[in-house]
Amino acid sequence: MMFAPEDLEYFDSLLQFKKYPKKSFLLQEGEICQFEAYILKGCIRTYHIDHSGAEVTLQFAVEDWWVSDITSFQNQTPGLVYIETLEDCELLILTPETKEKLLVKVPGFERMFRLMVQRNLAQLQERLFRTISTTAVEKYLDFLNRYPAIPQRVAQHYIASYLGFSPEFLSKVRKKLSEK
Repeated sequence: MMFAPEDLEYFDSLLQFKKYPKKSFLLQEGEICQFEAYILKGCIRTYHIDHSGAEVTLQFAVEDWWVSDITSFQNQTPGLVYIETLEDCELLILTPETKEKLLVKVPGFERMFRLMVQRNLAQLQERLFRTISTTAVEKYLDFLNRYPAIPQRVAQHYIASYLGFSPEFLSKVRKKLSEK
């Protein structure tokens, strides 16, 4: 999307720059999410703890991606996820108040954020489809194809969790692929 220089300057003036060390929580379950964060540097994981106490990775986010608990942020209700840095991170933060100011003053950003949400929903739908209709090997290969930089940056047990596998099962999948 194209924005006038003064609109981009206004957007930039609303963003807060923040640094977080590795293993920091941006959000914990039960907290109300007060940010949408654009990642300048680093890797972040969003996860949920299920009824058995296991961590279920929902998303990885790296440079040039946005991260948030969108339901908590939009509705200002307690979040259901943890958002944790896996590396030292540098982020640009929008709060609910600054985002609202931006959308009122520069309506074009409304379209930008709407398109981002639509893209995310489409990706979520594709992921759901892959989850119910592909083999374990296909899931892993698809993950490697879609996110080639992530496996070098995150622990294998996080990838296993994202794919719905145990770490041991992911090891078997990887071994099977290496034998081909």
